[in-house]
Amino acid sequence: MTFGQVSDPESVPLRDAATVVLVRGGADGRPIEVFLMRRVKQMAFAGGMTVFPGGGVDRRDAEADLAWIGPDEHWWAERFNTDAATAQALVCAAVRELFEECGVLLAARPDGTFPDTSALTAERAALVDKSLSFAQFLREHDLSLRADLLRPLAHWITPIGEIRRYDTRFFLAALPKGQQADGETTEAAETAWATPRAALEAWDDGKHFLLPPTWTQLKEISSYGSLADLLAAEREIETILPEVVSTGERMRVRFDGESDYRRYRTDLA
Repeated sequence: MTFGQVSDPESVPLRDAATVVLVRGGADGRPIEVFLMRRVKQMAFAGGMTVFPGGGVDRRDAEADLAWIGPDEHWWAERFNTDAATAQALVCAAVRELFEECGVLLAARPDGTFPDTSALTAERAALVDKSLSFAQFLREHDLSLRADLLRPLAHWITPIGEIRRYDTRFFLAALPKGQQADGETTEAAETAWATPRAALEAWDDGKHFLLPPTWTQLKEISSYGSLADLLAAEREIETILPEVVSTGERMRVRFDGESDYRRYRTDLA
């Protein structure tokens, strides 16, 4: 992370973004697992970091002409403390980014079944290069966005001082039956399913780098023994804006839980 590299940190625009914590398992003795991506080092934001699928909102994500199943934009606006148009854009961005980055599509046909995503590779590529809007994609394939398969999880804002700043809402979603997360995206050097505990232990051992929001969501999910309990939990979404502070020799991010986050990482001392 690079802090304090802009002459006027307050002038850096804040961009809306959506991140999806995709989970599976948690039944028949199987532990809950999360889908993680290690971003390529060349990425302008969070290069080399281990993250969840997600990305910035496309202005076209706010298009109103799309079929929608589940809590409407006003429900999401209330949970994420925003306006209805932004809420719709965030939900659409979450579903779109999940499909773009790992091939999982939270959208269904009129009969409730999910399409064969392997037959939608051209559309997936068109969404990535932005030659196709998500709303248009849904209309052309007679698909309804399944907002009922998402849960609000968290809200983090990139600290003041970063060159790029995002106002990110985190969503929780279970992998739909019959779908596979493939991680076929140029943004990821590698992808894998892992238990939250294993991902946290790998962080403690210095095997990968987790940004504070990612670490915090993994810690939250690790406290649940079943997928049903995880998805059913009611959460009060609070906006978290970490603070960048100087130790004299380096910059660090201050947030609730920081001491546990840094406990085993001598490189962050």
